[in-house]
Amino acid sequence: MFTLAEVASLNDIQPTYRILKPWWDVFMDYLAVVMLMVAIFAGTMQLTKDQVVCLPVLQSTVNSKAQASTSGKADFTTVEATTGQGEAKDSSGRKTNLDFQQYVFINQMCYHLALPWYSKYFPYLVLIHTIILIVSSNFWFKYPKTCSKIEHFVSILGKCFESPWTTKALSETACEDSEENKQRLTGASSLPKYVSTSSDEGSPSATTPMITKSGFKFSADKPMIEVPSVTILDKKDGEQAKALFEKVRKFRAHVEDSDLIYKLYVGQTVIKTVKFIFILCYTANFVNTISFEHICNPKVEHLIGYTQFECTHNMAYMLKKLLISYISLICVYGFICLYTLFWLFRIPLKEYSFEKVREESSFSDIPDVKNDFAFLLHMVDQYDQLYSKRFGVFLSEVSENKLREISLNHEWTFEKLRQHVSRNAQDKQELHLFMLSGVPDAVFDLTDLDVLKLELIPEAKIPAKISQMTNLQELHLCHCPAKVEQTAFSFLRDHLRCLHVKFTDVAEIPAWVYLLKNLRELYLIGNLNSENNKMIGLESLRELRHLKILHVKSNLTKIPPNITDVAPHLTKLVIHNDGTKLVVLNSLKKMTNVAELELQSCELERIPHAIFSLSNLQELDLKSNSIRTIEEIISFQHLKRLTCLKLWHNKIVNIPSSITHIKNLESLYLSNNKLESLPAAVFSLQKLRCLDVSYNSILLIPVEIGLLQNLQHFHITGNKIDVLPKQLFKCVKLRTLSLGQNCITSIPDKISQLVQLTHLELKGNCLDRLPATLGQCQLLRKSGLVVEDHLFDALPSEVKEVLNQDTSIPFANGI
Repeated sequence: MFTLAEVASLNDIQPTYRILKPWWDVFMDYLAVVMLMVAIFAGTMQLTKDQVVCLPVLQSTVNSKAQASTSGKADFTTVEATTGQGEAKDSSGRKTNLDFQQYVFINQMCYHLALPWYSKYFPYLVLIHTIILIVSSNFWFKYPKTCSKIEHFVSILGKCFESPWTTKALSETACEDSEENKQRLTGASSLPKYVSTSSDEGSPSATTPMITKSGFKFSADKPMIEVPSVTILDKKDGEQAKALFEKVRKFRAHVEDSDLIYKLYVGQTVIKTVKFIFILCYTANFVNTISFEHICNPKVEHLIGYTQFECTHNMAYMLKKLLISYISLICVYGFICLYTLFWLFRIPLKEYSFEKVREESSFSDIPDVKNDFAFLLHMVDQYDQLYSKRFGVFLSEVSENKLREISLNHEWTFEKLRQHVSRNAQDKQELHLFMLSGVPDAVFDLTDLDVLKLELIPEAKIPAKISQMTNLQELHLCHCPAKVEQTAFSFLRDHLRCLHVKFTDVAEIPAWVYLLKNLRELYLIGNLNSENNKMIGLESLRELRHLKILHVKSNLTKIPPNITDVAPHLTKLVIHNDGTKLVVLNSLKKMTNVAELELQSCELERIPHAIFSLSNLQELDLKSNSIRTIEEIISFQHLKRLTCLKLWHNKIVNIPSSITHIKNLESLYLSNNKLESLPAAVFSLQKLRCLDVSYNSILLIPVEIGLLQNLQHFHITGNKIDVLPKQLFKCVKLRTLSLGQNCITSIPDKISQLVQLTHLELKGNCLDRLPATLGQCQLLRKSGLVVEDHLFDALPSEVKEVLNQDTSIPFANGI
């Protein structure tokens, strides 16, 4: 027989699983234990005391059967039998002719023949049924594909419930709610959601992504000291909370994709209900078979001499009472099963809403869950709804972002940020933050910062504390759709002068960018085309009334019409198109005040005619296009202020003589083209100070170059020059002379006439020596001389000594 401990182990589950046991499961477990005790008690009694006692029915010589049937009693007659141990008699002294062994034999036979099977196997049936019910109740805890999910869920739920971060987050929201309620009760009027305190016109629109009242915040409407002070989370607790957020995210993704746990629980409940109905039906049929008296006909008359025996079952009374108790327990068990089924199908258990939790905790972003995740939470609610409330903290992105913010502030202190501040090329103090979870609060304590770069910070928030950074004039947002508070926006609108925004999609540009009315420079780098490149997604720039410089690096097919909003006051327009052909350029005509225009990588084949209308144009850069001919250059004679023309990195074959009409041209860049010669017309530009024709196929330098008396920078690197004309050295104002990667065999001694020369490039030629007269170039030093080492070493020692002198001495003497 089973021991109680062995059978009870079937119902043994982990203590932590009790949170997934609603009251009906607990009640049914207790009922199962009672039924188990009934089975064990009945089985024990049956093994030890179960038996039948039989006596023969004595037959009269005339009509014993008729008398037995009419009287209901056995009439006993005297029958003589001889035994070795004496004669057997009945209680009245009459002989029965049976001895003890024959009674034992008859009792054993009648136990199996006369006693109903239900009386014999009732305890075992109860035991089997109870074991099946216990297994059905706990199968979802044991089945591999569900127990693993349940185990993870219970583990995560317990850690979330006990996490210090849960207590901190709920405490802060409770404090925030009390502050907001206090403001409402005192009649404090709150500012409109997106409207600045200033009365200026540049207020954010309704679509401006400001930091709103929902979730955690540093409100601009109240001082920072009013943030509720709670226990600071130490680093270990913070790391554990981060790990919990990640576990919850992965568990949710793993569990929400199926409803196996729900189906299994429903299935085992249906099995228990069917089992209850089956037990009740067949037990009711066998209740009356448990009786105290039984008639036995063993058919062994040839051995004993009697055909019929009347037997008594000594356990009948006890079994009857146990059966009634068992049926009562089964009925209660069945009603609970029916209630469970009613609960399972009454409400949608595969959907779980945190609406109540959102209302109570102010976590407006806690998502609703579905499938097995929802079912497990419904089961937990039957135990204690506090679990769901505390668990919801780890489903909230606001809560996770707040945790990241606290951890971030612990890690990035003021001292650490100060160490990352550097000086940029403009000698400004610059701080670059890369791939952080947010913007540390200590950043806004760096009041002397000039440039702030935020890169790959998706949850960047700019609070009111930025108003302390009075020196801040330049902001970089690289894949960082930053949100700003109202007070912070007012500060940026009035103080920010330069803004760089790098994005993947135009929708990532924060809406408040278009409202910075005092902005001077705007740099946009990213895809400005909307879906299918049918239209430009850039919003209106009308509010940028003081914008002077607009830099766009994108893949435009036409100039965005919104740029014309700032056309009247724009002085510099730069478009880098990354190889996409720019077709429509008529909008350029409206930019009458543009002084610098740069159209790079726009696949232009000719100089756009719209440029000729820009009367104030001073510098034109058409780098990296597909321009082959520049015959239109004659139209530049109308651009009286044009001083710099950059046509480098194109496919230009020749320079037309009409270039002489650009009288005021001071800089001409024609490098990386396909030029084979320089026409004399180029050297009629008397104001030319910089000429760059590097990396072409030019064979010689015309003698007319001596006419350029104002030439200061001449670059002809990477051509096929073999001889330097003497007239070149008449350009006595030359400071930079780049002659590298040519075929020059010698440098004339007249190079000494270039007394202002500071940079001389000769590397990559066919020189065998350098002239000693290089020492007479007073401003030339070794750092500015680009030549092979062996040529420099071959110079006279006094010349090398002069070239190696400190640069500060010649400048002082020369000037």
